[in-house]
Amino acid sequence: MGKIYITGLEVDTLIGVYDWERVRTTQLLLDVTLDVDLSAAMQSDDVADTVDYAKVAECIVKVGKESTFELLEAFGSKVMDAVLANFSVASITLKIVKPNILPNAQTVAVEMRKERN
Repeated sequence: MGKIYITGLEVDTLIGVYDWERVRTTQLLLDVTLDVDLSAAMQSDDVADTVDYAKVAECIVKVGKESTFELLEAFGSKVMDAVLANFSVASITLKIVKPNILPNAQTVAVEMRKERN
């Protein structure tokens, strides 16, 4: 097994509990860690033998564009479900950073993990 990392992925989505958050999209920053069997790609040097991280990022951005969740946790669950459904990964760890939401903090973040059943 190996890991594929995508860090600081910018995802615009409608998210938030407060009324003022529901009028425009918010840019979230996502850190994604995928547990993947990399052995075939290590031998073949062929993208078809690995998880294409550009397609993973595209999938996540698409989920963001289509989502209207209030909570980061619900959004994160949807993102992880989409990745697990569309890519051959054993598990995903997702950290979602929401900048400038609290007046006395630079960011808030949640981190969660799901494994393939």
